[in-house]
Amino acid sequence: MRLVTFRKPHKLGTHLGALREDGAVLDLAAVDPALAGGNMPAFIAGGAPALQHARAALARAPVAEDAVLCAPIPRPPKNIFCVGKNYHEHAKEFAGSGFDASAKEVVPEAPVVFSKPATAIIATGETIPAHLDPTGSTDYEGELAVVIGQGGRGIPAATALKHVFGYTIVNDVTARTLQHRHRQWVLGKGIDGFCPMGPAILTADAVPDPKALRVVTHVNGEKRQDAPVADLIFDIPTLIAAISAGITLEPGDVIATGTPVGVGIGFTPPQFLKAGDVVRVEVAGIGVLENPVG
Repeated sequence: MRLVTFRKPHKLGTHLGALREDGAVLDLAAVDPALAGGNMPAFIAGGAPALQHARAALARAPVAEDAVLCAPIPRPPKNIFCVGKNYHEHAKEFAGSGFDASAKEVVPEAPVVFSKPATAIIATGETIPAHLDPTGSTDYEGELAVVIGQGGRGIPAATALKHVFGYTIVNDVTARTLQHRHRQWVLGKGIDGFCPMGPAILTADAVPDPKALRVVTHVNGEKRQDAPVADLIFDIPTLIAAISAGITLEPGDVIATGTPVGVGIGFTPPQFLKAGDVVRVEVAGIGVLENPVG
């Protein structure tokens, strides 16, 4: 099941929906008042009973003809957790780009975790505001993201996937010069609108093996990234265990797992985004996250 958050034009509030294969949005709350409210983290916190309500509503839910997709989780419980240099070839690409001021080793010995503020989140179709990057070095990073279901602290890797509610797509848009200049990355990666997310959350029951998923990114129709999640240096259970070792994860928390080789700084000269470009990130089963650049 692909769950979405949507709104209706000229109306306040958001709604919980399901995304059909043909792109139509089903209004789940229209047939089940228990699904009203449109708060995805609260729905996720409802656990198995909430999912049962959603599945039961699917067959009867009407199409929301005027639905406008929001990010599936417009406001996570805390900042979006992100992981840097988590594909071998991208780690090498980044180390050789001249923009990596984070560490000397090419391949990290432990997960490189940072965060993006919730104010960076935008939906599929919304414009990436590259004009907010004063350095003109805006880059793309297509990524698979994990949505936490059952929360906890000290989650062992062996049982970590039981804490996953589902999977979505994130574009970890980055102002490379700011990332390098400030070293801690948050200023270069936390700009408003620099975290496209969506279009939906594919529930974990539909993903028996997340390593089988594949991240594919196109810029203006040109394929730039194409890699299996199996290529992660630190896999999803390891990331959940590392982050939750001292930080309590909550329902609706989002972990972006890292980007594959093929980002703009991997080219000579770098291929930064400019106004008028279109970035498309696809993960089969989840859908397509597509954003123009402005």
